[in-house]
Amino acid sequence: MKKRLLNFGILLMLLLAACGNEEKVNTTKPVKAKSIEEIVDWDEERKEMEASTETEFVEELQPLYKLNETTYELEPIGDANSKVVLLTIDDAPDKRALDMAKTLKHLDAPAIFFVNGHFITSEEKKAVLKEIHDMGFMIGNHTKSHNNLKKLSVEQQKEEILSVNERVEEVTGVKPVFFRAPFGSNTDYSSALVQQEDMLLMNWTYGYDWEKQYRTKEAITTIMIETKELRDGANLLMHDREWTADALEDIIAGLREKGYDFVDPATILTAAN
Repeated sequence: MKKRLLNFGILLMLLLAACGNEEKVNTTKPVKAKSIEEIVDWDEERKEMEASTETEFVEELQPLYKLNETTYELEPIGDANSKVVLLTIDDAPDKRALDMAKTLKHLDAPAIFFVNGHFITSEEKKAVLKEIHDMGFMIGNHTKSHNNLKKLSVEQQKEEILSVNERVEEVTGVKPVFFRAPFGSNTDYSSALVQQEDMLLMNWTYGYDWEKQYRTKEAITTIMIETKELRDGANLLMHDREWTADALEDIIAGLREKGYDFVDPATILTAAN
């Protein structure tokens, strides 16, 4: 009898231990979905999200245009729209750059703002530069003091270019990827330095707002739209000037009436993409 009781006790202890181990194992298992439909729906939703994210990432990085290094005009890559122009604003931010950026933003017209270092020394002008950048506009390098690079030493040219890169990156968090020399005057050294800095050297197709006969709203509007230089891929040069700022909305409207769209600088092929 005692032997039977002992055996029964041992058996009971083993059963209890087994139950305890089963519970311990079960607590480590993931929580099951309520139904097979939930699992299918969740998996499909996950796949759609991953596909969407991957597509957006590819589209964001895919260049649509390349710069012709001889004419400095934009050429479509693949089946990108060919009837386009590129808008650029030099000598920013002097007096009206922020106004021009607001006009362009309102009209959904992208552009590059080429800045001079001597315009971004004060906290006020740094704030203007940051605001233009935060509105989504590309910031290009137009040298520190707007001197003719061909009249400067190698060390001076280096300072003219690199100091602006450093200042723009300090203010916006992004180093310029486009460079434009004052007067379109490049040297072998500046061209090599720009390439070394992974920037794209850019001149222009046409621009008129520094000439005396075009220093009114009406005159600059007419010439920017009616010039024979206007063609597919044209690289349009404008400046941070009163008359250009006043004419900007009419210039954009006139170009659109002629069927032109505007190149987003972020879609131009550079060393950065």
